[in-house]
Amino acid sequence: MKADFLKELNEAQLEAVINSEGPALVISGAGAGKTRVLTYRIAYLLQKGIKPYRILALTFTNKAAGEMKNRIAGIAGFDTAKYLWMGTFHSIFARILRNESDKLGYKSSFTIYDATDSKSLIRSIIKEMGLGDDVYKPGVIASRISAAKNNLITAAMYESRPELTEYDRAVRMPRLAEIYKIYTTRCFKANAMDFDDLLLNTNILLSSFPEVLEKYRKKFDYILVDEYQDTNYAQYLIVKKLSEVHRNICVVGDDAQSIYSFRGARIENILEFRNDYPDAKIFKLEQNYRSTQTIVNAANVIIANNRGQIQKTVFSENEAGEKIRILQAMTDTEEGFMVASDIFDRKYSYRLNWNDFAILYRTNAQSRIFEETLRKKNIPYRIYGGLSFYERKEIKDVLAYFRMVINPQDEEAFRRTINYPRRGIGDTTVKKLTEIASMLGDTSWNVISRIEDFSTHFNSSTIKKLRDYAEMLTGFAVATEDMDAYQAAKEITTASGIVRELHEGDTPEEISRLENFEELMNSIKEFTEAAKTNGEPYSLGAYLQNVALLTDQDTEDRKGGDRVTLMTMHMAKGLEFSHVYITGMEDSIFPSPMSSDNPKELEEERRLFYVGLTRAKKMATLTYALNRYMYGNLEYSKPSRFLREIDPSYIEFPQLASRFGNNRYNDGHDNRLSEDNNNYQPALKSKKYGRIIPATKDETVENNFTPSSVLTEGDIVAHDRFGRGTIMEITGEPPDTTAIVDFEESGRKKLLLRFARLKKIEQ
Repeated sequence: MKADFLKELNEAQLEAVINSEGPALVISGAGAGKTRVLTYRIAYLLQKGIKPYRILALTFTNKAAGEMKNRIAGIAGFDTAKYLWMGTFHSIFARILRNESDKLGYKSSFTIYDATDSKSLIRSIIKEMGLGDDVYKPGVIASRISAAKNNLITAAMYESRPELTEYDRAVRMPRLAEIYKIYTTRCFKANAMDFDDLLLNTNILLSSFPEVLEKYRKKFDYILVDEYQDTNYAQYLIVKKLSEVHRNICVVGDDAQSIYSFRGARIENILEFRNDYPDAKIFKLEQNYRSTQTIVNAANVIIANNRGQIQKTVFSENEAGEKIRILQAMTDTEEGFMVASDIFDRKYSYRLNWNDFAILYRTNAQSRIFEETLRKKNIPYRIYGGLSFYERKEIKDVLAYFRMVINPQDEEAFRRTINYPRRGIGDTTVKKLTEIASMLGDTSWNVISRIEDFSTHFNSSTIKKLRDYAEMLTGFAVATEDMDAYQAAKEITTASGIVRELHEGDTPEEISRLENFEELMNSIKEFTEAAKTNGEPYSLGAYLQNVALLTDQDTEDRKGGDRVTLMTMHMAKGLEFSHVYITGMEDSIFPSPMSSDNPKELEEERRLFYVGLTRAKKMATLTYALNRYMYGNLEYSKPSRFLREIDPSYIEFPQLASRFGNNRYNDGHDNRLSEDNNNYQPALKSKKYGRIIPATKDETVENNFTPSSVLTEGDIVAHDRFGRGTIMEITGEPPDTTAIVDFEESGRKKLLLRFARLKKIEQ
C-alpha cells in the first residue's frame, strides 16, 4: 500500500476521503477532482483493512471504472484492486443476475440485447401484428418501453395503468401495451434481457426474494456511486435497498451537470439525498483544476440562474485566461466557415494540435455544415455520436454467431446467422420456422432441433440445410467450451465460412468490412490477454457480456491521430479540450424550443450549456447565426437567451473590436447582448434602473445603413463583412424580402434584407 497518497489531495478532497463512515454526499464542481476523491476514498478504506470484495463501486462507463481501478491498483496493489466489485450499474447488476438467474426463470447464459436488437424484435412484432410502422414506429415504442422499465412498470402493470393506455390511444398507438407484453414474452423465451431489464429484474429480484437482498446487504459494507445526478428511479431504489442497513453510502456528483432526463435520470435523487439520509455529511469540492478563471466565473454566473440546485461557489486558481468570445454569422453556412477558419488560424498561429479543438452543438443535425467546411479546409476531424463500431452489420453478424453458441435460444441472433454466410435458407423458410415456433410458444432453435417432426412443412433439401446449421452450432459449443475468447472466435469464424467470405470481396466497401472484422478479432485478443492478466473471466461468454455492456463513451468509433472533435454537448460530458466552440447559440436551437414553456426543462438546458462551457480549459468561443435554413426555408434566428446571461466582464466581441476599434467600443459600453438587438450593437447600462436595457437607435455606435424598402435591383451596395456588391434580384414581401447580391470578393449571397444592414453606394 502506497503510504503517502493522501498528500496528493487538497483540504476539501481530504475531508471527503477520510470521513468514510455513514452516508455522505460529495458535491463536485466541474473539473474539481471528483474521480480522484472517489478513487482515494476506496483506497483509504482498503488501507483501513476493509476487504476489497466488501466494497461496491458503481459508475456509468466502463472507461471510468477501468481508470479508477488502475489508480487504486497503483496505490493498493493489483492483487487487492482486482477483487473490488467495481463497474457500471449494468455490468454489476448483470453479474448479480447471472448468479441468481434461476430465481427469475432465466439461465445464467442469458443474452443481453442492445438497442438494435430490441428495435429489431419490436419491428418483427409490429409486422406480425399487421400494424404499420409509420404509426407504430419501433424507435418510439422502444423508448416508451424503456421509460416504463426505468420507472419499474412491468408489461402487466402498464396494461392496468389507465393514464398510460389513454396516452397511447391519444397518440394513435392503442396496442402499445400489447406490443410490450409480447416483447417481454419473446425476450424471456429467448433467454434474453435488454439493458433496462438489468435494472428492472434486479429490483424484482431484491423485492421478491428477501434472502437475496439480505445476502447482498451483508456482502457489501460500503457502497460508492459516481455521477449520482445521472441515476434513474430504478438505480436509485437498488442503491437505497442495498445500503439501508449499514448506511455506509457515499454518492459523488454535480447537480449542475444533470443533463440526461431524456434517459430517465432524476436530478431529485441528488437534490433530495438529505431527505433519505438526514444525518448525511455534505462535502463540497469547489476548486476547478481544469479551466481558466474567466471560464469558471462565467459558468458560475450562468448556472446561478437555476433555482433547483445545491449552492456552491466554484473557483479556479489557474490563469485568468482569454475572455469568452462571441461570434456572429449572417447564416449557418457562414458560421461553419467562420469556425473552421478560426480553428485553422489558431492552430498555426499558436502551434497547437488539431485535437486541442472541439466543436460542440445541441443537435446532431448541426454537424453537417461543420463537416463540409472542415473538409474544404483539409482539416482532419472525428465525429462522435455516429454509427459505433459494434453497430456495423458485419460486426453484429459475427457477434450473433458467438451469441448463438452461448445461448441458442437467442431469436435475434438466430435471424442473423441462419443464412449467413449464404446457405440457401430463404426468408420463406425463416417465416415458417417463426410461425411454427410462435404457434407452439417455443423458439426457432427448438423447432430446428427436432425439424423431422415438421417434415410436412419443409422439403428434404431445406430440412438438410437446417439440420446442418444446427449441427454446426452444436459442434461449436462443444469445441469451444474450454477455449478462451480469442481461440473460440477464431474457430467459429473460420469453420462457419465467415473468414472465407470476407476475404473474397475486392470493392472498397468489402475491403472495409474485412478491415472491421480484423479489428474485431484484435479487440477480442486484447480482451483475452487483459482478462488473463487481471485474473478475470476470459471465456467467449465473458467477452460478449463486456461488449454488450459498453456505453456511449466506451463504444465511440474514435479515429486515431490528430483530429478536431465534433460532438453534441450531451456527448461531451466528462471530456475536456483546450479550445471549445459552442455553436448554434440561438433561441430556435439552444435552449431547445421544446423547453421554452417548461421551467424545469429550461433549467436542464442551462445545465447543458454549463456542461458545454466547462469542457474548455483555455478558450471558449460561442457562435450564432442571424439566419439559418430550417425545413428548407431561410429563417431569422434570435441569439440565445443564455448569451445574455453571461456577465459582460467575461466576454468580448472580436468582430466589433475590429470594426470600431477597441477603445471606442469598450468605453462605457456593456459587452452584453441586448434581447431585442440581434446584431453586435452594445446595450447600455441604465443609470436609473441599474439593469440592462436595449440600446436606442440614437445610442447605437453606427446606424447609417440604407432602409431595405428603398433598395432595388442593380443597386451597388456595401456590406460590413462581404464588401462591395451588386443587387441581382429582390424577391418576397416585407418583412421576408430577400436579395441575391453578387459581391466582388465573396461571390453571390442570399440575404434577408431586414437584417442584411446594406449601405447603398451612390454612383
